[in-house]
Amino acid sequence: MHRLQCILQAQRCLGWGPLASVSWLLLRACRAHSSFSTTTCPSPEGQQEDGVRKDFSSRLATGPTFQHFLRSTSVPPEKLSSPDVVDPPPYLTVDELLGRQRKVYLETYGCQMNVNDTEIAWSILQKSGYLRTDNLQEADVILLVTCSIREKAEQTIWNRLHQLKALKTKRLRSRVPLKVGILGCMAERLKEEILNREKMVDILAGPDAYRDLPRLLAVAESGQQAANVLLSLDETYADVMPVQTSPSATSAFVSIMRGCDNMCSYCIVPFTRGRERSRPVASILEEVRKLSEQVLQLIHERDNICKQIHLPAQSGSSRVLEAMRRGYSREAYVELIHHIRKSIPGVSLSSDFIAGFCGETEEDHLQTVSLLQEVQYNMGFLFAYSMRQKTRAYHRLKDDVLEEVKLRRLQELITVFREEATKANKTSVGCTQLVLVEGLSKRSATDLCGRNDGNLKVIFPDVEMEDATDSGLRVRAQPGDYVLVKITSASSQTLRGHVLCRTTLRDSSAHCSPD
Repeated sequence: MHRLQCILQAQRCLGWGPLASVSWLLLRACRAHSSFSTTTCPSPEGQQEDGVRKDFSSRLATGPTFQHFLRSTSVPPEKLSSPDVVDPPPYLTVDELLGRQRKVYLETYGCQMNVNDTEIAWSILQKSGYLRTDNLQEADVILLVTCSIREKAEQTIWNRLHQLKALKTKRLRSRVPLKVGILGCMAERLKEEILNREKMVDILAGPDAYRDLPRLLAVAESGQQAANVLLSLDETYADVMPVQTSPSATSAFVSIMRGCDNMCSYCIVPFTRGRERSRPVASILEEVRKLSEQVLQLIHERDNICKQIHLPAQSGSSRVLEAMRRGYSREAYVELIHHIRKSIPGVSLSSDFIAGFCGETEEDHLQTVSLLQEVQYNMGFLFAYSMRQKTRAYHRLKDDVLEEVKLRRLQELITVFREEATKANKTSVGCTQLVLVEGLSKRSATDLCGRNDGNLKVIFPDVEMEDATDSGLRVRAQPGDYVLVKITSASSQTLRGHVLCRTTLRDSSAHCSPD
């Protein structure tokens, strides 16, 4: 009997329905596992081969293990370079796996990892023949890359799905049916709830299933819902070169690992992104061209690397950090801060803080306040604690800080952060800084906005200026240009100044110093 017939027979014996995704994974596992015969399988009539009859349990014992199925979710790199070399599942043809120039609209919600996930997903779809569109109305496929870190993030997606449902209903019958997909952490966490609650969702793909997007979309084309939310022990997308989804972007994220093993008691990430896996160094080298073992020294030495480090603290209390299972004390964190500032003079620091974690006392809160005062962060992301299901805190700790106390403590942290950030940022007043232009300011059509070497936002007038590389030439700055700006004022959020000239990264170092 052909191996596919054998698998489908086993599927019936185990009481499974026609789950195409499971059948395909079983087929892949059988092809890869040497214990399976390459040509034969016992028939349902119980025919003997070579005089030996094996029952199903003995064959199952010699077959692929659970760990093998996890590994099988990561498609071998050599089969991913283009769709014409992918071995299609038995229920699809190679042609059905191709995008056939269907247009994809991508929306990203959440953290920088989701930005990177979007670039990975688009890279895979682009190689399969899909086109990218920024026009929601002309899209054939809408994919939302989602976040589950807080309840508000998930509610944002539910609201967005209601909006897209109306768009999908109004789709002209003469056009290709609109397909909607949920990618990332929310797909991993809620799974069946999304498919059952929102019938208009066509595909689900967890963070480790982006390679499967062409197949999932092909299955969805037949009118079925398709899902792959299997987590992998080794998927890092090391061989997938991310493709920036914004052609005019002036910054990019490089992912060096996926998942997390820390199991902080408040955090859902290990359950939505799986176990921690580091990318092979070779793949990182390919993406960023160079990787230094001494990262801090490299940041200090290279003018083309932003002098900014994000170092989440979460709390200034060692007792609370222990309850969070962060793996470090306040003293160790402060020591690291001193080391960073010694290695990179003038470095810009940002951090995350949670107000009102389980069991947090007023003394714990005051220690967090004092950490903000001691470090003087340039940027901060501060939130009131929101308990998440499945986390260690949900099962073992008590969310015992009253909501009004959380909000009061959060406001106190925000106030102190802004005071200290203003002090830190005012040290730049009087300095001439190199600024990478991003575009028009959101609050003024007559101002431009950019980022300095510490990733701080800098606002300056949109006026003509000299070009330092071409004497006598007058220009207006464009996104992607470098300009020199003399800082005249500072707040907790932004720096302001007047522009001196357009320059280049190479020519700017001699001018960026206090006047």
